[in-house]
Amino acid sequence: MSEEKAFKNNDELHSWLEYKASSVSEQTSYLLAHADDGVIWGRFDNGKLTIANEVFTESNFPTLRLSTLQQCRIFGQEGEVLLWKSRENWKWRFVGNLEEDQIIEPQILWGTHGEREGNFTLLWDGSQGLKHAVPLSLVTVGDHKLDKPVRLVVYHYINYDDSGVARIYLSRLVNLTTQEIKLGENDDC
Repeated sequence: MSEEKAFKNNDELHSWLEYKASSVSEQTSYLLAHADDGVIWGRFDNGKLTIANEVFTESNFPTLRLSTLQQCRIFGQEGEVLLWKSRENWKWRFVGNLEEDQIIEPQILWGTHGEREGNFTLLWDGSQGLKHAVPLSLVTVGDHKLDKPVRLVVYHYINYDDSGVARIYLSRLVNLTTQEIKLGENDDC
């Protein structure tokens, strides 16, 4: 299910991510990475990767680099590529749309206020100082308040053992949206 991948440098990592992005969405695909120094959001437009720290340079967001990267997900409507560090090696796998029972979970992301810059929106919540920049152009109303919360859509795939007990055996990221998701009504989220 997983394959090994070696990278010589950060440029090779970025090129590989841009190459893989076309497999997860015909439109815009997104990147969510976890690194030693924080969370990294990105997006792919016309095959080119843009990272949040390139848009919001004053916010001191982490850079996508091999030396601190723990795991990285490229996701979109057609699938997800997961890249993760396993000891000294990198491994990756692709999961597409599976024809199996699933639970659609819309996870509401941190942030009630936003400031748009290009295709990203810097989000924060009150005066706590925590910020992240999601790769969406969001609508704000008066005093930078978000019109709707941002949701990260996750598909949890279910299988059943011989006695009929269900368990989630795989989860994948699918989309970022401000659309309210009601079970059974939003098959295209």
